[in-house]
Amino acid sequence: MRKWGEAQHLSLVTNEQLYIAIGIPMLFNAALLGLVIAYINAKVDKVESKFEGRFEAIDARFDAVDARFEAVEGRLDAIGKRFDDMRDLWRAELRRVEEVLDARLKHLEERG
Repeated sequence: MRKWGEAQHLSLVTNEQLYIAIGIPMLFNAALLGLVIAYINAKVDKVESKFEGRFEAIDARFDAVDARFEAVEGRLDAIGKRFDDMRDLWRAELRRVEEVLDARLKHLEERG
């Protein structure tokens, strides 16, 4: 059996020791990187859900405003219909007055 000196003994590394010396830190770094990515993803999801809640509230407000505009539009349509009805009524009344005046004028022409 061969006797190794102190300097020679420290410089000798087997393949298994080399794999362990390189592999364990790489696995540790990969695990830490995975944890950091999971943490960042959780934070992004939290911010995203907060914004989504705010956007839903804004959408609800817009829906309420749309409902108000539709109510006002319905009222304006009703007012427009009332104006149309009044116009038709005035036309009918003016026709009646015109007929009465024509009848009186005809009567006066026949009399005179």
